Amino acid sequence: MRDKIKMVSTGLTKLKKPTGTFRTTTKNKKKTTNKLKKKYFDPRAYNEKTGKSGMHVIFEETKL
Repeated sequence: MRDKIKMVSTGLTKLKKPTGTFRTTTKNKKKTTNKLKKKYFDPRAYNEKTGKSGMHVIFEETKL
């Protein structure tokens, strides 16, 4: 059985606040019992090295 899940970004804005960016996907709960963590592109996440917005960050599973 595949259930919908919400993946929330761990990236921060320039003011050190969460970006609030999320993605939705499906997950097989019988085979994957632990929470998913996956790396995706977040266009709002601030990259301190380059001084620009947009970088790949970890997205963590939360309830939909």
